Amino acid sequence: MSAAQPTDLFTRSLDRVQQAAAHATVDPEALLRLSMPRRVLEVAVPVRMDDGTLRLFRGYRVQYDDSRGPFKGGIRFHPQVDLAEVKSLALWMALKCAVVDIPFGGGKGGVEVDPRQLSLAELERLSRAYLRAIADVVGVDRDVPAPDVYTNSRVMTWMADEYATLVRHLEPGVITGKPVGKGGSLGRDDATGRGGYYVLKEIEAQRQWQPQQVRVAV
Repeated sequence: MSAAQPTDLFTRSLDRVQQAAAHATVDPEALLRLSMPRRVLEVAVPVRMDDGTLRLFRGYRVQYDDSRGPFKGGIRFHPQVDLAEVKSLALWMALKCAVVDIPFGGGKGGVEVDPRQLSLAELERLSRAYLRAIADVVGVDRDVPAPDVYTNSRVMTWMADEYATLVRHLEPGVITGKPVGKGGSLGRDDATGRGGYYVLKEIEAQRQWQPQQVRVAV
């Protein structure tokens, strides 16, 4: 493909997988299995706004690969969410779980919305409506959603509560990222930043960087 031709994020992600595979011994059938997601769900998420009007938001849940265990991955609320992005993130989640050798596959979800423009009540109705829209494909042994960009422990609590309402019993394992008092994990809030810190310290040691001479852009 010519460099002048635009490609979406998912196509570029697949290209990177192929490039990485050239440096490892990977069965061609494994690469074939990773060339497309197992399931793609696109849903309409209706939300009654505070002024009484009804709005429809576009939502996604991509279940990429469950060869190693149930799908696992975050849900992001962002105005630039699209299918190519969610498919890419689900692919990378599958690979990340394999790299660190945990028994999960890769999944990802998202809603095309700017949550900063919503009231707290509208955000709760959106969170619950999205969970209802994807409820048929999630579960502790099927697909375990988590927080991501612009979703947090409060949003995850709403989703866990909505799922419990649908199945008529508590099922805390179906949603991660909840508060500790609701069955969440210690350290979850800063886990991503802490991981970045450990990676940076490892690079520092390998390249013999002097911290006072290194600048970091966030």
